[in-house]
Amino acid sequence: MSAHAPSRRAAAPGGSLTTGQRRLVRDALRRAPDDRLAAAFGQIAGYSFAVAAVTGIALLPFFRPSMAAVVYHGSYAEFDGVSMSQAFRSVLAISFDVKGGLLLRQVHHWSADVFVAAVCLRLLRTFFRARFVGRARRDWLIWVTLLPLGMLVAYTGTILPDDGLSGGSLSVITGVLLSVPLIGTHLVSWIFGGAPPGHDIIGRDYWVHIVVLPAAAGALLLLSSRSSLHGLAPRWPAPRQPHRVRPAPLLLFTCGALVLLGTIAQIDPVWLIGPSQPGSISSGAAPDWYMGFLDGALRIMPAWEVPVAGHPLSLSVLIPGLVVPALFFTGLALYPVADRWLVGERPPHGLLPPASAGPANRVAAGAAGVTFYGLLWAASANDQLAYHLHLDLYTVTWSFRVLVLAGPALAFLIARVVCHALAGRRRDEELHGRETGRIVMNSRGGYTEIREPVRRAAPPSAAPAARTTGPERRPAS
Repeated sequence: MSAHAPSRRAAAPGGSLTTGQRRLVRDALRRAPDDRLAAAFGQIAGYSFAVAAVTGIALLPFFRPSMAAVVYHGSYAEFDGVSMSQAFRSVLAISFDVKGGLLLRQVHHWSADVFVAAVCLRLLRTFFRARFVGRARRDWLIWVTLLPLGMLVAYTGTILPDDGLSGGSLSVITGVLLSVPLIGTHLVSWIFGGAPPGHDIIGRDYWVHIVVLPAAAGALLLLSSRSSLHGLAPRWPAPRQPHRVRPAPLLLFTCGALVLLGTIAQIDPVWLIGPSQPGSISSGAAPDWYMGFLDGALRIMPAWEVPVAGHPLSLSVLIPGLVVPALFFTGLALYPVADRWLVGERPPHGLLPPASAGPANRVAAGAAGVTFYGLLWAASANDQLAYHLHLDLYTVTWSFRVLVLAGPALAFLIARVVCHALAGRRRDEELHGRETGRIVMNSRGGYTEIREPVRRAAPPSAAPAARTTGPERRPAS
């Protein structure tokens, strides 16, 4: 090689990568804890969080986080002369008087919902592909923490308008906090600044919603991005020519989808609900989808109450409001520790038999968790189901009580049987070939089926076969 010949490790003209550099990138991505789909869900979550932050900052000058009573005289004639809080009046002004205000409100609300949905999808993708071992466990814990944190960010936002749904949410929070033994009453008094609902909760929730929780969620998102990109950057000299900055396709897609949802899909119409009134809630009210599992658990829990040291302990609120969410999210965080037991590497005696197809138990455990969450989520609409299907409300409630207990176990067994059946079918195809459906008669008059061999994909680490520069030559017959 001549001394003036360019090195193979140098950057190619125009900023393109050489063959060696592309191989480094491919190998780094192969070692990454995430796959492309999980990374896409993570990016959608990050972009949705950014859209929520931008639209929230745009709404700040117009919102008044105060519960002081005022009389409304504005564009919405239905509420003319109605007493309401300054917070609710400012939300009405944003919706009807500020140009583009209603669009900003709806995009802001939709971005919070999409953020939680993207986090859930990323966790599901990571779980079923078992990308939570080794260095990926840290990333798993980050996203598991982001799930309840994102729910809290969005939930505190639904309290700010001080409408009927906001009052219902505050009533639920009050009941859950009061069910905490020993310190429940003190917690409610400290949070509300006295007897609920008080006059300070909107102002306090305002700063928690716009500063405390978003800062924590943003820090976790940055930490996750650094964890995902760790070790991915190959070491080669930077290109001499500067690159043009192009927006990521998922950024454009996420922003466009959120603007489209905010334009055509109505969400949180506070003018149809009315201002908050202590002790009352709108008919048919339901929380956002991500809090449906909590509302469903509260609806189907029996009215259990036990006396402890002369004081009543309300299990009907304590168990569904605190114990069930705590066990659910703690189980998600600690699942990587129990994964080796579930897949049969180190099974505890008498609990699960060692599985020949290890991932079957993991898939079954995931199916049980999804079934449990889905049934609680569906139970939050027990009154709507009873009304539209013309069923007795108590019958629907008792059906959900039975399904929540029996459904996850049944889903575990069915998913495990299906996984083992699919694994057995794959082994049969590897040994005997794939069925073609073609039947031929042999020389003895019998019939046999023609099977074709299964084509196996080359492993990712295998080097590509060498290619000849000339035409392929076949041996002479």
